[in-house]
Amino acid sequence: MIIPVQITEKAEAEIKNIMAHKNIPADYSLRVGVKGGGCGGMSYALGFDKAKSDDQQFEIAGIPVLIEKRHFMFLMGMQIDFFEGDEARGFTFINPDIPKRHDL
Repeated sequence: MIIPVQITEKAEAEIKNIMAHKNIPADYSLRVGVKGGGCGGMSYALGFDKAKSDDQQFEIAGIPVLIEKRHFMFLMGMQIDFFEGDEARGFTFINPDIPKRHDL
C-alpha cells in the first residue's frame, strides 16, 4: 500500500510526545486531512480521532495514522514537519516536489 505522507523526525518526536503526555486515548490515531478550498485555497489538518468506516489506516514511524479516502489524493507526497522558533511553533505541511521560491 502506498503511504501518502511522510513524517519528519522532528514531527515524529512531537507527535509521540503529545500522544504520551496529553491524555490521548489509546484507541485514537493521528488524523491527517484537508479542509477548505475555494478562493482561500486548501489547508491541512492534524488531530487525534477514532477510525471511521471511510478511513484508510497506516502506520508511519510507529504512529497510527488515519486519512479519509477522499483526502488521499490531496495529501499524496506531503511531508509533515514540526517547526519551533522564537515566536512560533507548530506543525507544517511541505510538498518537497514543489521548488521553494527564492526572491531576488
